[in-house]
Amino acid sequence: MEILIIGIFTLGYLAITLEHNLKIDKLIPALGMMAFLWAIIALAHLPVFEVNTLLRELEPTHIEEILLHHLGKTAEIIIFLLGAMTIVEIIDYFNGFFTIKNFIRTTSKKGLLWIFAILAFILSAIIDNLTATIVLITILQKVIKDRNTRIWFAGLIIIAANAGGAWSPIGDVTTTMLWIGDKVTTGQLIMYLLIPSIVCVVVPVFIATFLPAFQGDIKKDENEEEGSLHPRGASMLYLGLSAIVFVPVFKTVTHLPPYVGMMLSLAIVATFAEIFSNAKINISSIDQESDAHASHSPVHSSLSKIELPSILFFLGILMAVAALESLGYLFSFADSLNTAIPNTDIVVVLLGAGSAVIDNVPLVAASMGMFSEPTDHPLWHFIAFSAGTGGSMLIIGSAAGVVAMGMEKIDFVWYLKKISWLALIGFLAGSVVFVLMRDLVF
Repeated sequence: MEILIIGIFTLGYLAITLEHNLKIDKLIPALGMMAFLWAIIALAHLPVFEVNTLLRELEPTHIEEILLHHLGKTAEIIIFLLGAMTIVEIIDYFNGFFTIKNFIRTTSKKGLLWIFAILAFILSAIIDNLTATIVLITILQKVIKDRNTRIWFAGLIIIAANAGGAWSPIGDVTTTMLWIGDKVTTGQLIMYLLIPSIVCVVVPVFIATFLPAFQGDIKKDENEEEGSLHPRGASMLYLGLSAIVFVPVFKTVTHLPPYVGMMLSLAIVATFAEIFSNAKINISSIDQESDAHASHSPVHSSLSKIELPSILFFLGILMAVAALESLGYLFSFADSLNTAIPNTDIVVVLLGAGSAVIDNVPLVAASMGMFSEPTDHPLWHFIAFSAGTGGSMLIIGSAAGVVAMGMEKIDFVWYLKKISWLALIGFLAGSVVFVLMRDLVF
């Protein structure tokens, strides 16, 4: 039975990795894998366990209890992401991100590279690396018309966005998982990872400034039309970003789960959005009314743009990994891995390299079931860094890379030849800095 279960998980994992080749959305194998695994556990009456992290042992439990436990943990992440995604879409509804374009004045390619890298690093820490990449490439398309030049900038934006998401509890899905799972706290995460993440960006960007692609100036189109900026665009941008940043503060003060604070932030942002749009407040209704204002509610519009396939993917993959954890497989695998490779730093670096090939969400989910170190142990911070930044080494290794690939039609081989080596240097430099800080400073 163990071979069957691991075989189903492996096939599902492989289908997720090869989604572009198979032309199948990764949510399908994720959901199917999750359902098959739990069905086998139920039909075969396999014993399930809950991991006691304090005693580092498995305690027998019932399938209904363990399912409810894992579903509750998964729901916390999903609801949190739904709230964050909705706030970002509300900002976009008011064209708030276009405000950022007004800050870009230089025509120097080197200057633009640093500006976009810094913006990607900061924005990704607030609105997550995927959304930051979408926003900045959209702006990039308005600033640089030549695609051959633009894809170089897009490649460095991917590196900067993934690095920026690693040091913030709300900057990357995997970091959010560790944060909500009580593996890391906001203050310690920033203290451990801010400097390594900065190094991970600065080193490749500095090297890139010497490349021919970033020499000279861009040609500014005199006939270019300025995009329309909503009168409330800037206000909604600052309000939305502040609301998201408020969530870790809310958790620290109240000690409530992060999704509670995110729902409060969403309620505040949604209220101002309805007021600014002069639409009547009717958030709970989903009926299409004839009233022009109601049908153009920013909240309704934003909710309709939420990426539900991504949400369902998280549900499937997290619950599938939870099945392996409940059977005790991950616990046993961790012990075997520690015996084979005693140095956990090497294991975590390999995990980072693996995240460039396969999805980092299940990798981190698996690591959360494999290791039982206490909250804020350096291992968790290193996992957050490796999983978040390691994906930059291949364009398919992160959500930011995949979306940039789609928006700019970036070729896999081109990225491998031109950008991957820069991402690798940044990843290794940041990893070395993390290890030195951990051993010498902390």
